[in-house]
Amino acid sequence: MKAPERRGLWLGFLGVAIFALTLPMTRLAVGTPEVPLMSGLFVAMGRAAVAAALSAAFLLATHAPLPRREDWWPLALTAGGVVFGFPLFTSIAMRYLQAVHASVIVGVLPLATALVGALLHRQRPSAGFWACALLGSALVVAFALLRSGDGLSLHLADTLLLAAMACAAVGYGWGARLSQRMRAEHVICWALVISWPLTLPLALWTRPAAPLPASAWWAFGYVALFSMWIGFFAWYRGLALGGTVRVSQVQLAQPFLSMLFAVPLLGERLDLVTLAFGLAVIATVFVGRRMPVRAAARQPSILPATLEPR
Repeated sequence: MKAPERRGLWLGFLGVAIFALTLPMTRLAVGTPEVPLMSGLFVAMGRAAVAAALSAAFLLATHAPLPRREDWWPLALTAGGVVFGFPLFTSIAMRYLQAVHASVIVGVLPLATALVGALLHRQRPSAGFWACALLGSALVVAFALLRSGDGLSLHLADTLLLAAMACAAVGYGWGARLSQRMRAEHVICWALVISWPLTLPLALWTRPAAPLPASAWWAFGYVALFSMWIGFFAWYRGLALGGTVRVSQVQLAQPFLSMLFAVPLLGERLDLVTLAFGLAVIATVFVGRRMPVRAAARQPSILPATLEPR
């Protein structure tokens, strides 16, 4: 494995570690059906609005050039996936699901991201790579079904989370593609800034009217600063350096990191069955990362484009 790919995997893992706290923190912010706190719409739009303000300042401070004409549509697709779709669906669903349960649904995200990445970047993963991705995804879906409580069926909140995974995969794929010719940090910043005319009014309209516990506001601050902004700095850079298809498989560790975080934060239970599934899925990450992924002939190394301003 080449040095840029290795660095991409480490940056991807850093992004995943940051994102792993998103579901537990969202659960803290929105509350439960018995004790509702912030609305899902406010958490989704509010976190994007706060991150957009930080992004505008960052773009000015780094003298970021305006995106090229051909970049606006990919930026809109990126925003649709990671600024609107994923945050909104997860924020609504998390009021009705424990974070430990919801975390396993995230396990389908690596396969979805790999599929989008393979199409967009014309990469050709080997059969062994796909076998590992499918096995890891099958394990986490089986776990979700096992813990659904009523046999082989998914709840509506589970379906919302699956829709969120599809949105995230599209946003990750297009964002990674843009990161090959823009600074990775600028990709998420521009996606947030162009969404600001929608996210800010919606956040103000749905802001909480009643006092809320400090824990809810701290959780909201985390998803705004880290989940919606800083995490993408590492994640998009990692995808650009290591390749979307390969680095996406690091996400297989995210559900189980989220579970580990949920135990002390929310008092949820982590049992031996969960740990067994976790070890099995993480094992597919280490096997899958060693499987060949062939890329189509393309421009010279993307490294200068991702590290230097245009």
